[in-house]
Amino acid sequence: MSRSASFLVRSEADLKVDEKSLQQWVVGFCIIRFDLEQGQLIEECYPAGCLTHNEELEVAFSSFPDSVSQNHNRSSIHDCIFFFRVRRQGNPQVAHLPSSEIVEVNKTQASQMTASDKVLKQRSKIQTGANSRYLYGFVFNRQRHDERLKRGGEQKSVVILSHNPFSSVFRPLLQIMGPLYFDIGKKALNFIASYVSMWPVPVPGQLMELPIGNATLKVNLPPAHCMPLDCGVLFEELASPIAPFLPSSQSVPQGLFHDADLFGTFRGLLMQLWKLWELLLIGEPILIIAPTPPQCCEAVAGLVSLVAPLLCSIDFRPYFTIHDPDFAHLNSLQEGAAFPPMILGVTNLFFLKSLRRIPHVLSVGNPVMNAARLPFSARASTGRIPAGPEGLSLPNLSLNRFTPSNFLNAMKLRRDGPLCLMTEHKEAFWSSYAPITKPDTSILNRLIDAGMSPRVEESMSVVNNDILRRHFLELTTNFLAPFGPYYRPTTPSEGSSPYVDPPPLPTFNAEDFLTSLSARGPGKFLLKRMKSNWLDLYRRFLKGHNFLPWFQRKRAVAEQEQYRLWRQARMRADIQHFISRMSELEIVDTFNAIEKHLLGELQSTTLEVGSDATSSKLREDLQAVFHVLPKDMQQLMLMNPERAALVRDDELPSKSTR
Repeated sequence: MSRSASFLVRSEADLKVDEKSLQQWVVGFCIIRFDLEQGQLIEECYPAGCLTHNEELEVAFSSFPDSVSQNHNRSSIHDCIFFFRVRRQGNPQVAHLPSSEIVEVNKTQASQMTASDKVLKQRSKIQTGANSRYLYGFVFNRQRHDERLKRGGEQKSVVILSHNPFSSVFRPLLQIMGPLYFDIGKKALNFIASYVSMWPVPVPGQLMELPIGNATLKVNLPPAHCMPLDCGVLFEELASPIAPFLPSSQSVPQGLFHDADLFGTFRGLLMQLWKLWELLLIGEPILIIAPTPPQCCEAVAGLVSLVAPLLCSIDFRPYFTIHDPDFAHLNSLQEGAAFPPMILGVTNLFFLKSLRRIPHVLSVGNPVMNAARLPFSARASTGRIPAGPEGLSLPNLSLNRFTPSNFLNAMKLRRDGPLCLMTEHKEAFWSSYAPITKPDTSILNRLIDAGMSPRVEESMSVVNNDILRRHFLELTTNFLAPFGPYYRPTTPSEGSSPYVDPPPLPTFNAEDFLTSLSARGPGKFLLKRMKSNWLDLYRRFLKGHNFLPWFQRKRAVAEQEQYRLWRQARMRADIQHFISRMSELEIVDTFNAIEKHLLGELQSTTLEVGSDATSSKLREDLQAVFHVLPKDMQQLMLMNPERAALVRDDELPSKSTR
């Protein structure tokens, strides 16, 4: 994106901000200054009162690079962009829980509810972004070195706060807003806010054109199926059809942080991506340490994106500091206590000691570089990787040809452990986890080594990211495929009545599922890429923190889709055709069923497309069935005033007038 110099900033006094519309995208904007005597100070917070006092403190502490981790770059101005995720204050009931919602199911009530009832109940529990448990902060940080200033410089951060993890929107917006603020001051906040408040409502999974000044951001939003409900995603958006096949275009996001630079971030650790994919899949805690906030948040975003299209339900913190209130809880874990399922991105080396019980530690990035583009490990002259059996799972074995020197270096890293980073930063991965998925050497051999030319490097990184992302999308899709029958909606069979309740989705039992899967296998794609103990990965996934939220959401979406399909079938049904083949008892049952559907339409709290037409059709069908009932039964039914109102011949009032 072009910087602020290319902007035509409107100076009209009537520049208006619709705060309600603004909140659909952002919670607010902050300008934070680092004061040598007082620490982090919030100079501006727009709109006023959008954060509590404790949230202001947490946002301020999260908006600057850790002093312990900073490199002393003596250039006059140094800008960087990163983002963080913090828990919203004042919601104690969700403290220390994994992120994303878990669709609550009361088993006793659920067993007594029809599929249609459950759909209507889900629709009534839609949350909005105001109930979000987490806040995302996207930061433009500027460090200005000037020997005339006290201690030789100053720091300021421009922060966009949102309930939504829309990195594809807020990163380019920061590239405009950050420099603009340092050009024209706090007027930039009102200028940006006025344009954002004119943006259309965010639609997950869609390409959106968002005007800012004389520029336009063209961005793809992440799809609804990977967004927490507490981000304000509508249940109808979740029920939008998801293609069972891989997308033809990689510009279409299939998960969160589709814009993360997988190749640039993990190019020195590419052989470890399959192990990391497994750890993300089963919800294991991972500590990621990098020299700078942009590098560590890019690594966290990259890992979260690795498991698309799976809903990632473990807590992830792209940039975590010791000032985060959750740090006290993590630091106080007793010896032997299980570490919560979290992905923590840090730059402060203090975490290596304070969180030493975290089982998996990943070190990424290069301390001499500020961008996320890291030097590509040297390959053998052939550029090919032997396709033999997988060797030992050792740290820092990227794409180098096996040599005694590489082996000894890897053994030394494993022996020294993560604390060796206290003296020298290096890319490495420490984990005792034995992966089941084998690195796909055919994928690695397709990656392009562009050398060190920055211009060529960036374009080649885009190609390499597409190759990696498509592979892991295919890997995850194939892994989840065996669960498909448990959330596949049904339609009325030809000739059967659409007025009865749809059959419930198949009951899921973990042990039965594993037994059945063991007998039939996971499919050729996974068998080729996994070891013989592949069933253990499914067993771990079922016990992990990602399975239940994802599975319950898929079931809820399937019930919603099934409800829609049966509702459409009732609209197309010829009631006279069914009446002609029914016994008297079946006619009575059909009357009761239609009456129930009609009342559901009238009492629904959400105004659906075609709802009035559906109500009219059902009422006509109800009247048709009523007129073929025996006279004594008609008289009995007319004694109920509410039922009598439904079968009278006068016009049914629309929901808008009720």
